[in-house]
Amino acid sequence: MKIKSSDFIISAVGEKQYPKDDLPEFALAGRSNVGKSSLINTIVNRKKLARTSQQPGKTQTLNFYLINEDLYLVDVPGYGYAKVSKKQRAKFGEMIQDYLETRADLKGLVLLVDARHDPTNDDINMYNYALMLDIPILVVATKMDKLKKMEASQIEQKIGKSLDLNHEQVSFLPFSSVTKLNVDKFWDWIEANM
Repeated sequence: MKIKSSDFIISAVGEKQYPKDDLPEFALAGRSNVGKSSLINTIVNRKKLARTSQQPGKTQTLNFYLINEDLYLVDVPGYGYAKVSKKQRAKFGEMIQDYLETRADLKGLVLLVDARHDPTNDDINMYNYALMLDIPILVVATKMDKLKKMEASQIEQKIGKSLDLNHEQVSFLPFSSVTKLNVDKFWDWIEANM
């Protein structure tokens, strides 16, 4: 997919604020600091469309990005960040759950996991929840540039120990914002599920 335009449209906390144009949407989920903003900026070839932060837990709303006026990427709040209060975490959880379970335009979920570490319990819970939603899932292993060659060659096997990747609706993709590894394959998956 050739990126002609990419725009931040709205930060939403509920259905009343979601875009009303019925374009396909793909949610991006992952723990805080896994690299969602970096992935968005890399795949649209822009430096600051999505704000990256050294401080985890910055995304606190559903952020809708319109790509080529054809589809939305929806960045959801990161999970697993300790400095957010339990009450706030519960609020995020409800907002994300409400969006994922009720949004008719949702065509797939991109779950980002950090390639340097085993998937966390939060990653596993989000993955199992996504399976239950019965939508296409793309598991993206981020920060591949930080792995040694040997580790990189075994990444799918490593992540597959925690997340059962052998489901019809599940695809797996190693990714790096630094080297732009698999940007084309990311868009191939999006196009295949639109």
